[in-house]
Amino acid sequence: MSLNAAPLRLSTTDPTFEAAFKARLHWSADTDAAIEQRVADILSDVQARGDAAVLAYTQRFDGLAAASMAELELTQAELKAAFDALPAAQKAALQAAASRVRRYHEAQKKACGESWSYRDDDGSLLGQKVTPLDRVGIYVPGGKAAYPSSVLMNAIPAHVAGVGEIIMVVPTPRGERNALVLAAAYVAGVTRAFTIGGAQAVAALAYGTETVPKVDKITGPGNAYVASAKKRVFGTVGIDMIAGPSEILVLADGSTPADWVAMDLFSQAEHDELAQSILLCPDAAYIEAVQAAIDRLLPAMPRREIIARSLNDRGALILTRSMEEACEISNRIAPEHLEVSSRDPHRWEPLLRHAGAIFLGAYTSESLGDYCAGPNHVLPTSGTARFSSPLGVYDFQKRSSLIEVSERGAQQLGLIAAELAYGEGLQAHARAAELRLSEVPPMRVPR
Repeated sequence: MSLNAAPLRLSTTDPTFEAAFKARLHWSADTDAAIEQRVADILSDVQARGDAAVLAYTQRFDGLAAASMAELELTQAELKAAFDALPAAQKAALQAAASRVRRYHEAQKKACGESWSYRDDDGSLLGQKVTPLDRVGIYVPGGKAAYPSSVLMNAIPAHVAGVGEIIMVVPTPRGERNALVLAAAYVAGVTRAFTIGGAQAVAALAYGTETVPKVDKITGPGNAYVASAKKRVFGTVGIDMIAGPSEILVLADGSTPADWVAMDLFSQAEHDELAQSILLCPDAAYIEAVQAAIDRLLPAMPRREIIARSLNDRGALILTRSMEEACEISNRIAPEHLEVSSRDPHRWEPLLRHAGAIFLGAYTSESLGDYCAGPNHVLPTSGTARFSSPLGVYDFQKRSSLIEVSERGAQQLGLIAAELAYGEGLQAHARAAELRLSEVPPMRVPR
């Protein structure tokens, strides 16, 4: 049976464009009520019973029976052995990708992750102290697919930030371990690793058990149960984000080979039936060429059923009046991945305000960013790029304000603080400032 992949065809000149455009973008992050209740029960059980609950859920959901948590912990020797056993080509690719990711995040740390301070004219010191988190947990998906790249993208910036301990959890259904994932953990500097997953793994990281240490923050993607668990433990620990389906938006001027763009659309569509792939282009003939390329290339794709479903249900090929209008629509979408596939991408980049990552030029495929370009591939989805950023060194650091007021500075600041504090009715605040003045006034009586 032949498969057809026909993304929705839209034109911004069509009177019905707005309604159709909004309908195609719609995606709800609401989780099924039954999943929410099950996750709540699992979190509560792990918080109460610790290791015993994690062992029970790991056997129930992953089919992996273990007498103790020690059997589910991966040793550093096992991680190194997995790396040593890789084929030479995989080993070299993993090390090259890790090197580029590390170099990028080291530059990021220098740009925004250092402490700073200055002194006022009166000698008071003001500044900011940047310190790493003590311990973080990274969730790495397992099961249907394995993602060593996710290990690199989560663990390396934490390592560069100076995090003391990096705890990895990864489900291994029926005990099936992925050697690349384990090797990536070794290369990225993971401190401890456990073969557990799902809501129970999130609970173990958030609350701690007899064996799994409690972390300060949890990062990394997962299924609906993992996303729901991360939402519920936020506040007890920090989280990176709640990720929606993968997205790619290609902004094209018609100069890139149509096959390249079609394959780039496939690159996200193959993730998931809910993934979204959109092309914005002012050239109608080019849009036809991309559709023809989709028809020609799809049959050879191993994940063609998923690609077809994604493109049919959520994909779109949109004809715009101009590249300027395409940029405006892109900002409305605020995509996870944005490819500017044009002869002069730097002409359009200043017009683009909202995107998780911007890929400039025909040779910059989104897949390079997923694996080895250097910038992080953990990106905001579902329009959250309007106010969110990619995962980075700054997610594994915290900032403390530094304040050292000199005796001379206290004379001026004390008067200001006291005046405002009396205005708020907080006499102790005011008096604490006034007692440091060289001439202490009488405390004011509230009216």
